[in-house]
Amino acid sequence: MGFAKLRYLTGLSALALTMTACETVPTSNKAVDNNQVAASDNKHQSDKWSYIGESGPNYWGGLRPEYSQCDAGDQQSPINIANTIAADISSSIINWSPFIPTIVNNGHTIEVKSPTGNTVILDGKSFELVQFHFHHTSEHTINDHQYPMEAHFVHKADDGKLAVLAVLFAEDQANQQLTEIWGASPAVIGEITANFTLDPNQLLPVDRQHYRYQGSLTTPPCSQIVSWVVFKQKLTISAKQIAAFSTVFGENVRPVQNTNRRYITRSR
Repeated sequence: MGFAKLRYLTGLSALALTMTACETVPTSNKAVDNNQVAASDNKHQSDKWSYIGESGPNYWGGLRPEYSQCDAGDQQSPINIANTIAADISSSIINWSPFIPTIVNNGHTIEVKSPTGNTVILDGKSFELVQFHFHHTSEHTINDHQYPMEAHFVHKADDGKLAVLAVLFAEDQANQQLTEIWGASPAVIGEITANFTLDPNQLLPVDRQHYRYQGSLTTPPCSQIVSWVVFKQKLTISAKQIAAFSTVFGENVRPVQNTNRRYITRSR
């Protein structure tokens, strides 16, 4: 079934039309019907921060006291990855299994919630996958080069610290996993349980060489509790998939922040 035949409402109907020419979603992967759409509630409502105007990134630190790190922090993310140091750093051990996704439109991006049990081990410490989401264009840049899309796989440890795996996408062929996710995303703020199984491993590059640094969340409250892993190898995304996302969410990107003499290591 083409995207134009999916049961989209206002915003995503435009998304659907951009995708019909050559990218389709199998009927079995269509989202469940409207009776299964979870009602929007406060936890899914967009708060007062945004990516534009007087609620945009330049103003986040002053919107609420708990957002102060967005201005005052000295280990903020994203950054431009350059002048890296080669190091014998261990690869992250990723233990993810396929699952039926809960897909959220939170007003800022498309977010996919993970069930418990999907983990990554980083430097001997275990973190559990909570959710992953997308940014257009990429938030991290590589030697000042920006890519059309970036995915963030957010993991949380028992002590509250985070490990985020970042995957960059270069414009080329369509990505089937993104086709499925885009196709099931709610049209308005809220969440939906898809009726297909998603293998998140298919959204990771085969080559696990990466960059590593210490930073923050890229959205308020900008907490400096994140160990970042940015993979070197890029996945692909088509021009129509990029347009489909940007039609709904625009550019949901925080500008790069000062590195402030932080070390950025790269795996050999």
